[in-house]
Formats: sequence, structure tokens, C-alpha cells
Amino acid sequence: MKKDRTKLTLPDPVFSPKTPASMRQLTLPEAALNTRLALRGFLLAAGMEVFARQLEDERTALCGPRGKFQTDRQAYRHGSDEGELVFGGRKVQLPKPRARTVDGRELDLPTWRECSREDPLNERVQEQILVGVSTRGYGRSLESLPEGLTEAGVSRSSVSRRFVARTAAQVESFLNRPLGDLDLPVLQIDGVNLGEHLMLVALGIDASGRKQVLGVAEGSSESEEVGRSLFRNLIDRGLEVERARLFVIDGGKGVRKAIRAVFGEWALVQRCQIHKARNVVEHLPERQRAWVRAALRRAWSCGTVVRAREKLTSLADQLRAHHPGAAGSIEEGLEETLTLIALGVTGTLHQTLRSTNPIENLQGTIRRVTRNVKRWRGGFMALRWTTTALMEGEKKFRRVKGYRDLPRLTAALDACVAVPTVDRKERIA
Repeated sequence: MKKDRTKLTLPDPVFSPKTPASMRQLTLPEAALNTRLALRGFLLAAGMEVFARQLEDERTALCGPRGKFQTDRQAYRHGSDEGELVFGGRKVQLPKPRARTVDGRELDLPTWRECSREDPLNERVQEQILVGVSTRGYGRSLESLPEGLTEAGVSRSSVSRRFVARTAAQVESFLNRPLGDLDLPVLQIDGVNLGEHLMLVALGIDASGRKQVLGVAEGSSESEEVGRSLFRNLIDRGLEVERARLFVIDGGKGVRKAIRAVFGEWALVQRCQIHKARNVVEHLPERQRAWVRAALRRAWSCGTVVRAREKLTSLADQLRAHHPGAAGSIEEGLEETLTLIALGVTGTLHQTLRSTNPIENLQGTIRRVTRNVKRWRGGFMALRWTTTALMEGEKKFRRVKGYRDLPRLTAALDACVAVPTVDRKERIA
């Protein structure tokens, strides 16, 4: 007996009037036979078909079955319109099924509403820029679309607007995080130049050895006023003033004055030995730089302040006759290059805190993230980019080397620092 074979028919897809051929429902044998169709293309086409069916099912739930009379009808189909959805880091134009209530009010389809949210798109834009993609090259960095789809939102101006909107919203929350619960025995302060703007960054190292970005202030130089502005912000957010703390700086006089003005006797300063050595050898001819660097390292590796001071003074005396600039550089801030030795900090923790390398790594992240910016259009733009880079740098933070010796450093700080008598409000006025 001949079998009765009936051909299965599927409901009319929502995309049928405008759906390209590459998006029609495909079977696996067809995909295997078509050597030009990659797995990704096949999955995208199948996904689009499922998406269209989902939208039609939702419209059916609102309007009832197609072509059937309903006495209690609450909504009806209203054709379709061109809409935009977020897809693969851009927007794509697709037919949007429409439904209206009997009194003419437009109804939303839940799936369409969820897929049209722009939050994932803004996040993708920021991520692409953070890995080095320029706003002009953003479109090229995305995967290709199936044939027949029209993309939007990938122009330089569109990408820039999205990046500005997202980073501007993050600046305020990032720079206003409370600091009252943090135990920070060590602070490192350093600045990075972005065009005409100087971004002064504060990095804390907590009692467990973990680094914490504390804040950033924008100015034109590492002046005392910029430093005070940074410290005011930290104190307003809960940073404790009246506790012994080590400040590691590169030697900027403005920042040094701000530390003394705000924190007074509670602060001990360690000058970055790498910056100091660099400043000294800049006054010397090339042939003499190597042995002077070695002499500085030997002096700073001494176990006592007295011995280290003697070696540095002797080196300055050797250089004074022919290179007075180098001798003066050695003597300037000499005692502050020996703070860690005076505190008895040795080993790996000494190597970590003798320089501003922990915060220099963070400054390197700022330079990498901002390398595609050719023109700075104001201080807030510099602040946005810096904050974005700092948030990116925080993701890779690890404990500092030698963190197990931090309790001994804290005890040494408490023993060395006398109780200040100047009121905190007077210091930050």
C-alpha cells in the first residue's frame, strides 16, 4: 500500500518578507554540502531563525492565533517595522514584529526589548578600546555579519559617544569609593602627563600587601596645591590621618610639601632610589655613570643609616670638584633615601618599597590605554581616561613582594612617629 506522505509546513516566519536567503532555515546535510558555509555562519542563520520564531510566539501569545476570530480579543497584529538590535558589538537592522491593543496602544515583545538594551554594546565598546582598538578601527575589529544584515553604531563618532557616556558614569563612583575600612601603612604617590595635564595618582598598600587605587587629581604639575587636593579627597572619603604611614615618592618637592602640610609628623617619606640615581647620573658624562650607579647601590644596601650616610657623603665629596651638580643631587634629600634602612626594613620588602615601581607599573597601564588619544580636549577627558585605565590596572593587582614583613614595618612606623599636635583640619585648610 502506498504511504501517504504529507509535507510539514511551518508557520510563516516573521522575517519572511525581508529575510535574506542566507538566514533561511538550513538542515545539517545542506550545510555540509555547501563548502562556502562555515560553522559560524550556519549557527548564526539557525539562531536568527529561532529568534524570529520566538518573537512570533510572543506575538501570538498577545494577539492569539493568526487568522482566527476571537470574541475577547485584546490585541491585534500590526505588521512589522525596521528595528535595531545589539548584535556582535554593533547594532543590526531587522524587521520588528508589531502588536497593538484594541485601543491603539503599542505593545512590547519581551525578547525584542531585552535584545535591544544597549548596556552590552557600551561594555563591548569600552573593552575593545581598552585592548588598544581605536575608535576609527572599531568596526574592523568586529566579526563579519551574515550576508544581508545592515550594521549601525560602528562609526568613529558613535563609538566615541558610547565610550564617553560609559566612562563618565564610572568616574564618579570610582573616585568616591569609601576608604574608612582600609588599613594602609604605605602610600605611593606619582604623576603621569597626558598632554598638558598632570594626573597625580595615589596608590595604597594595605596591611595584607594588596594594592589599592585610592584616588587621582588633575593639574598642570606636581605642585603642592594639586597634592593637597588629592589628599583632601582621600581624607573626605575616610582615609585616616592620625596614624603612622610611609609615603614613597619620586622626589617632587610639591608633593613632599603637601605630605608634610597634611600629615605632619605622622608621615615618613622614602625617596625613590631609582629616581635619585637617575637624577645623579644625569649630571655626569657617560663614562662615569656606571661606577657612580654601583657606588649608590652599595651605599643603599648597607645595614645601618650611619654606614650608608658615610658612603653617600664620601661619594659626593669625590664628585664635588669636577661635578658639583651630581654632588648636590646626592646630598639633596639624602636622609629620605635612607628611611627604610632606619626602619629596619630588609629583604624583599625593602626591594619593593625602595622605589616607586609598584605605582610606575600602574602608570604604564595608563600610557598603554591612552596611547591612541591624539588630542586632549580638557581636564575631564584626561580624568575619564585615567580612571578607566586605573580600573583596568586594578584587575591585575597582586600582593606586593615581601608582604609578610608588613607587620614589622607597621610596628617600626608606630615606634618612630611621634604624636602630632596640629589639628587635622588646620593641615588640610
